Amino acid sequence: MLDVTAEGRAKHLLDEFGEALADRDIDRAVGLFQEDCYWRDLVTFTWNLYTAEGKDQVRDMLSQQLDTTDPYGWALDGREPVADEDGVITAWFTFETAVARGYGLLRLKDGLIWTLLTTMSELKGHEEPLGYERPLGAKHGAAKNQKSWKEEREEELANLGRTRQPYVVIVGGGQGGIALGARLRQLGVPTIIVEQNERPGDSWRRRYKSLCLHDPVWYDHLPYLPFPPNWPVFSPKDKIGDWLEMYTKVMELNYWTATTCKSAQFDEDSQTWTVIVERDGEEVALRPKQLVLATGMSGKKNVPQFDGMDRFRGEQQHSSEHPGPDAYTGKKVVVIGSNNSAHDICAALWEHDADVTMLQRSSTHVVKSDSLMELGLGALYSEEAVRSGMTTQKADLIFASLPYRIMSQFQKPIYDQIRERDADFYERLEKAGFMLDFGDDDSGLFMKYLRRGSGYYIDVGASELVADGSIKLKSGVDVDHLSETSVVLSDGTELEADLVVYATGYGSMNGWAADLIGQDVADKVGKCWGLGSDTKKDPGPWEGEQRNMWKPTQQEALWFHGGNLHQSRHYSQFLSLQLKARMEGIPTPVHGLQEVHHLS
Repeated sequence: MLDVTAEGRAKHLLDEFGEALADRDIDRAVGLFQEDCYWRDLVTFTWNLYTAEGKDQVRDMLSQQLDTTDPYGWALDGREPVADEDGVITAWFTFETAVARGYGLLRLKDGLIWTLLTTMSELKGHEEPLGYERPLGAKHGAAKNQKSWKEEREEELANLGRTRQPYVVIVGGGQGGIALGARLRQLGVPTIIVEQNERPGDSWRRRYKSLCLHDPVWYDHLPYLPFPPNWPVFSPKDKIGDWLEMYTKVMELNYWTATTCKSAQFDEDSQTWTVIVERDGEEVALRPKQLVLATGMSGKKNVPQFDGMDRFRGEQQHSSEHPGPDAYTGKKVVVIGSNNSAHDICAALWEHDADVTMLQRSSTHVVKSDSLMELGLGALYSEEAVRSGMTTQKADLIFASLPYRIMSQFQKPIYDQIRERDADFYERLEKAGFMLDFGDDDSGLFMKYLRRGSGYYIDVGASELVADGSIKLKSGVDVDHLSETSVVLSDGTELEADLVVYATGYGSMNGWAADLIGQDVADKVGKCWGLGSDTKKDPGPWEGEQRNMWKPTQQEALWFHGGNLHQSRHYSQFLSLQLKARMEGIPTPVHGLQEVHHLS
């Protein structure tokens, strides 16, 4: 007799699905999906980050990958309840493949699969030494010439990159490179992280002094070492910098500071990179098999070119170079831009009695921090979520289980609530002349971030200064030119300035590939970031996943890793498993390798 409970129906579907795959009956397996269905796979079936949309793409993926994947052992995770809400059954499950163990999340509508998430948890025979498998540490028993932990660590640091080559070189030692380095360390993959700054965390320390994370602490943990329970909700930049420095030490990362990556070339015959770095005044040639650019998802700083910039007698800085407000008390400052950095810099300058004007050239999405915390993140990343049993891993997987194609449908109601809740706030801003938007389709901040990585501000106070005129605003115009003493706008307005700050964002990450490897390789891999949503700054066609991020690219053995702390944590797991599999010689047939539609 069929068990009609939610758990019974989920188990029945999972059993049917597992049997169909075991029998290689692809038609039967595809028949268990709705017409409007989505299967997001993180490495297990596709050795890629790939979303199959609709039955035809599911069939195509299974036709190409099923035999080599050889999945089996599909079972509900008994530790997690099966939910039934508004006609949608949600169930967590485990499974295995020929080479890996997996974990996933299933959503059923009308008894058929609506969304399916499959993720690789670990490679068989190459599990991380965690829990019961953790290393002993101490060396019990006596032996001649036995080395201490310290001596072994010093030997590794002295030899790796000299007498022994790393398998992976990571260029960029911010949170992305550090998180990936930690994952690879636990998997036994010899790795060197190359960072041009003097200390880990300097990329945070060197930003303007008022910078704090706008994402809450529950969203920002690094792998293995969560922030302690007394860590502030919004982390100040120097505190983050110190945490990253500590993390590199206790996680025993091979982290080369004050090291500049000068060039990289890939040899097709030997399948090896030659990466030239300068360290302590000496050029060193590293020869890894895999190269990861973890230089920040935003890429190189974007500084606009205006007539007269060479004649301007004051200071000019990109926001990444702005030292903070201390030296500008009583000065006239024009900040070009209206997103997070622009607002932060303007507010800090106002606090230090500068005469500051924000130049807003295009509309910006603004959301109050409290509203975002409560309505946008609270269910997954909050103290309430933690106390209700939500773990970071579970929250990450729930978020990952929503296919990008339909994610905006889940975001729009949230931002409709926010717009209603904060109507007075938005009215004051617009009355001041600020140009507001909620994204091309009213889906708000997360979709803007995923599509273009820009165009928004999480309000922690600066918007009130804009609304009441404390921060002067000039909107809807562009810069015509700079004179010796001012910024002259396209409508003829002249803004006197001692300092111009270009809070104008960053370009695509493949700009770093152009500098280090060559423009031909940058063009070969194409634009990084974005979904192909055909919205502003995210041109189509539809990609279905973030372009080039955390997955194979058109350039063999070249990878891109970046994003916020959440993405650095979550996706470092899947990138590290892809790299480990290649090191161990495990076959990795990639399905759905991204085509290149845009170069930058």
